[in-house]
Amino acid sequence: MMQAFIVEHYLGKEVDIYCGGPDVFRGKVEACADNVLTLGKDGKLTHIAIDKIIAVWVQ
Repeated sequence: MMQAFIVEHYLGKEVDIYCGGPDVFRGKVEACADNVLTLGKDGKLTHIAIDKIIAVWVQ
């Protein structure tokens, strides 16, 4: 359910992702499939397990 929400509302947008602790992941939502969110930034990709996401902010 969260995967469909991310694809519908955030695909192609710059976001901040919070999964707890001190780290916030930032980047453009490149893909969301198989319960993994892929962010792109500066030519690098970050893959995040959707079930670990606590909050999403649009930049």
